[in-house]
Amino acid sequence: MTRAALIVAMAAIGVQLLGAGQASAAPLPTACTHLSSAMASQHAGPVFLASYPTVKSGPLQGAAFLYDNAVAAIALVACDRTKNAARIGDAILAALDRDRYWHDGRLRNGYLAGPVGPGPVKLAGWWDAKQNMWVEDRYQVGSDTGNMAWVMLALLALDRATGDRRYRGGAARIGGWVLQWRSESPPGGFAGGTFAHEPAPIVQTWKSTEHNTDLVAAFTALAQATGDKAWLAQAGAARDFVHAMWRPDCGCFAVGTGLEGKTPNLTLALDAQIWPLLAIPGAAARYPAAMAPDRLRDGKGFAYSEAKEGLWTEGTAQVALLLKLSGRTKEAGSLMTAVETMRAPDGSYFAASTRELPTGFMLDTDPTQPRQYFHIAHLAPAAWAALAERRYNPFTGTKALP
Repeated sequence: MTRAALIVAMAAIGVQLLGAGQASAAPLPTACTHLSSAMASQHAGPVFLASYPTVKSGPLQGAAFLYDNAVAAIALVACDRTKNAARIGDAILAALDRDRYWHDGRLRNGYLAGPVGPGPVKLAGWWDAKQNMWVEDRYQVGSDTGNMAWVMLALLALDRATGDRRYRGGAARIGGWVLQWRSESPPGGFAGGTFAHEPAPIVQTWKSTEHNTDLVAAFTALAQATGDKAWLAQAGAARDFVHAMWRPDCGCFAVGTGLEGKTPNLTLALDAQIWPLLAIPGAAARYPAAMAPDRLRDGKGFAYSEAKEGLWTEGTAQVALLLKLSGRTKEAGSLMTAVETMRAPDGSYFAASTRELPTGFMLDTDPTQPRQYFHIAHLAPAAWAALAERRYNPFTGTKALP
């Protein structure tokens, strides 16, 4: 299972796609400058950035996915725009304290983009003409453990950058909520979290290589920040799961498990290959075959999965960062050139090079529809492009592999 926050069915969007062939006469700003401009366009105070700012209808309209905003906050720290990053961090803390229902250390997978005002922090939604009612996306109102890990990483990055212990405290609260999802049944690790609305959301029993990778880094960083070594045992449980997902036969990581949390899901996805090498000590040397996997190359960059059919901008930037940190600067430069071809005239980054980029998965919200990325502006690739530009590892908060 992988991050569904970023992947929706085209039929559910109803958006106006941006043209691939547009070009700007003036030089485009750096990814750091673009992120800073996005923050400058917001009203003062805590804020969530829109994940897909050009979308005007459907499930993505006004949606600020937690993962996107966490990566953007880390990227802003890397860009030396700590005050901007803190505005996202403060929005996260507000959401942690002022959920409309939950008060147990969890966050939602998505919120309403824009300033965070008083009262319960708002969730995104849209008018469904077929049902003739206002609805909310069942994924967005749930809580994935991987997204919780990314928020922990963002808050701990702010803790280091500002010395404001509120961020550390928030990360510890979120980490405490994640502990309930630890599994003792082989191959161990942490399950997916929850899906759908309160008061009784669906429990996600599958386990994700990507989510557990995130948790290795988040629990390790929490142990370093707090001095509490008990968090290292949790990091170790997540790390052991990731190692168990290695497939020597193909030189790759399984994407995770099936619904029962035991049988490996043999789907090949890019982030499940790249992130362990960025997050887990010694993984880059132990699993060199997972670095820049040829089976996922598409044109001058990388696709999301073996389904291919286009360049995945965010993932291509992730590989570029990994190669930079591995000393393979020439290859990294070629990938960054490919990433730059995914710029819109306003400096934003398209999620994919093609109109519809398949992932090989189906939507949790509608299993009849595929999960896809689209050729529309997306916050996450801008954040990863900034991280690659700054040679900053979001899993470690350093400019090096772990």
